[in-house]
Amino acid sequence: MVPILLSPSLSQLSLWAFGLILVLGFLKLICLLLGRQMLAKAMDSSPGPPTHWLFGHALDIIWTRWCPCVHPVWLGQFRTVQFLNIYDPDYTKAVYSRGDPKAPDVFDFFLQWIGEGLLVLQGPKWFQHRKLLTPGFPYDVLKPYVAVFAESTRATDKWEEKSREHKSFDICGVGHMVLDSLMKCTFGRGKSGLGHRDRSYRLAVSDLSLLMQQRFGSFQYHKDSVYWLTPQGRHFLQACQVAHDHTDQVIRERNAALQDKKEWEKIQSRRHLDFLDVPLGARDEDGIELPDADLWAEVDTFMSEGHDTTTSGMSWFLYCMALPERQHRCREEVREILGDRDSIQGDDLRKMTYLTTCLKESFRLYPAVPQVYRQLSKPDFVDGRSLPAGSLISLHIYAHHRNSAVWLDPKVFDPLPFPENVVVFAFILFSAGPRNCLAQQFAMNKMNVVTALCLLCFEFALEPSRPPIQSLCSKNGIHFHLKALGPGSERKEPAEMLIREELERRPSDSGLF
Repeated sequence: MVPILLSPSLSQLSLWAFGLILVLGFLKLICLLLGRQMLAKAMDSSPGPPTHWLFGHALDIIWTRWCPCVHPVWLGQFRTVQFLNIYDPDYTKAVYSRGDPKAPDVFDFFLQWIGEGLLVLQGPKWFQHRKLLTPGFPYDVLKPYVAVFAESTRATDKWEEKSREHKSFDICGVGHMVLDSLMKCTFGRGKSGLGHRDRSYRLAVSDLSLLMQQRFGSFQYHKDSVYWLTPQGRHFLQACQVAHDHTDQVIRERNAALQDKKEWEKIQSRRHLDFLDVPLGARDEDGIELPDADLWAEVDTFMSEGHDTTTSGMSWFLYCMALPERQHRCREEVREILGDRDSIQGDDLRKMTYLTTCLKESFRLYPAVPQVYRQLSKPDFVDGRSLPAGSLISLHIYAHHRNSAVWLDPKVFDPLPFPENVVVFAFILFSAGPRNCLAQQFAMNKMNVVTALCLLCFEFALEPSRPPIQSLCSKNGIHFHLKALGPGSERKEPAEMLIREELERRPSDSGLF
């Protein structure tokens, strides 16, 4: 009898609940559309390139020919993604000096892999981590790592085998060399000491980097609920688990070892600390250490960012070094610095002025981080324009470095010191403002050492039939022919012939020459 009496009221409650959900959903949709319309109105105050009614600006990425400094961008129907694109030093300084948080719509992709490390942290916790990790990256602290970087170039023994085969190969494979040196610097492991677990970790990091690049370029995978159902998403989660298990185990082992006072003194007396030792030994003003979750987040952040950026940077640098005269000048500079020595020391890095200039110029043309995003924390912007809080601002570093208002012949590789009229924020290595890359000096040191030793050992000539398709590290790789060089030797004719053929096939405005 009781269920019969209650059934009508339960039915009514269900209807009311369903109706309430519909009303709330409708109101949420209205608020979303109104907010998007307000943002679109504010964005459209800046002139921009023509749009497609469905895809927005997705079909035309060469935006700089339409606007010299800034313009709005929207992608997808109903402006699914919209942001303001900037590539002018004054605009960059105005936005990136403010300390606005990084855009969660973009950087949340990293959370499953690297957790809440410096890359994605905001506010006081970011400031705390930054302060605790900064002592690990001063110039003098980084100098002892030079020996580790030099040791990693032993992987080029395989390159010598390739050179004897007289076949081209993809230089982007330098990523394995990068990962080996990173694991040595982070965990105290080198290639000779990699066990099965370490090799699995290296493969997982390599897979994760590739999967992240693919996801960024596929808008249909930007929603987690969709991505985790795909084969790529499941592979990503599996690789994340391998990376996390490895980092967790290393942290537990190192923590256990540090309980022994003699072991800690032994670590402190080493020529250099592993990166893991820096956060493990860090304490805030109250003597509180970082919890294990924060430790693995910072370690995985270091591995993630250190792998992609330096692999890309070194690969495109060697691409820009395709002309024999550039290689020769870099090689002679390094030889003059080393003299009778066959190894590079920390103090040598400051003397490699031409090599460093060439590295920076290659970064200008082919930035390892082509675009970074910020989300405005308050409604403010430069030149009287006002955008609502929450608006996305994209610093398009690739277009920024090719802005003809700043750079003379911006598409041409010119390894001379940057002209005096290049203002602050005109050249951006990895990012800008107070949230710039903490480890950028570490990355530059590594690239200086590895590229210098590579140029001492080999002469590089591009494969004319396989020109690279630009992306972070070229969609089809960067293929070279190699000639092994003995001490003091310089073999030119075969490589020069290949390069001259490449020059004849390459469009004159390609940006390399």
